[in-house]
Amino acid sequence: MKAQVNGSFRELAEGATVASVVELLGIVTGGIAVALDDAVVPRSEWGSTPVLDGSRVEILTATQGG
Repeated sequence: MKAQVNGSFRELAEGATVASVVELLGIVTGGIAVALDDAVVPRSEWGSTPVLDGSRVEILTATQGG
């Protein structure tokens, strides 16, 4: 199945979850937020939230600045 992750289409395994997408990208989980189809997914729900074919996943990293 394919999903759009941070603007690029990626092939994902059937049964992929938000947590597996974050892991696939090798992103350290501190200081990030994930939105699935424009809705923020609480970190406690990443492992149980499925990413479906055609979904849009945005992974945002917090940065310091002024």
